[in-house]
Amino acid sequence: MTLLAQISDLHLDGSERATRRATRVMDYLRALPRPVDALLVTGDIADHGEEAEYEEATQILAAPFPVLTCPGNHDVRPAYRKALLGEAPDHGPVNRAHDIGGTAILMCDSTIPGRDEGRLDAQTLSWIDTTLTALPQDTAALIAFHQPPVELHHPLPDSGMLEEPEQLADLLDAHPQVAAVLTGHAHTAAASIFASRPLIVGPAITWTLRMPWEGDTAADRDQPPGLAFHVLSDDRRLTTHYRVVT
Repeated sequence: MTLLAQISDLHLDGSERATRRATRVMDYLRALPRPVDALLVTGDIADHGEEAEYEEATQILAAPFPVLTCPGNHDVRPAYRKALLGEAPDHGPVNRAHDIGGTAILMCDSTIPGRDEGRLDAQTLSWIDTTLTALPQDTAALIAFHQPPVELHHPLPDSGMLEEPEQLADLLDAHPQVAAVLTGHAHTAAASIFASRPLIVGPAITWTLRMPWEGDTAADRDQPPGLAFHVLSDDRRLTTHYRVVT
């Protein structure tokens, strides 16, 4: 069994509010009686993509367990690489594969610089295919990126969803070891199906999306920050539990 936590959309901007909310969630995770095997952070770590925001993120996200990240549409690749990953600044997609307790976790870059919409470009799709092909057949895998590949029935996230999702769906058809797809971006805890697999959307740290039937204003800033716990069992069944941190 692999136990993972997921947070998303911290939007760190140097403000006391953003810092407090992210710190509260990380304090909760660090204090768990049983530590998670890893924490996944599915994008929009910084609000403006500035180096100072990523420098703050490295301090807030410091933990005794692995912290795996991927960028979102608010993130800027060169600053993300330099200040968060400690790498040379570069404009190319940020894709990383991790082995967590025998589970392969692919943190993928679905961003299009300067746009809210997402796309897994040819380089990233090729990397996903090559990485999955190299895995032993009995190795379970999870794929995580920022923009959901399906409509969530709200005009805000649906206007910036993953473009050309059928390319990923076709790729996943050839890789049955992928147990689920995890995303962020929508600021609402949600669950759906994509390519015959669970699609889990992690809740946001900064604010919660108010659905059309809940009111006309999209951003509910009074809701507490949320997180997801994912349990991947030996039979590749993913079970997700959502929590808010008050």
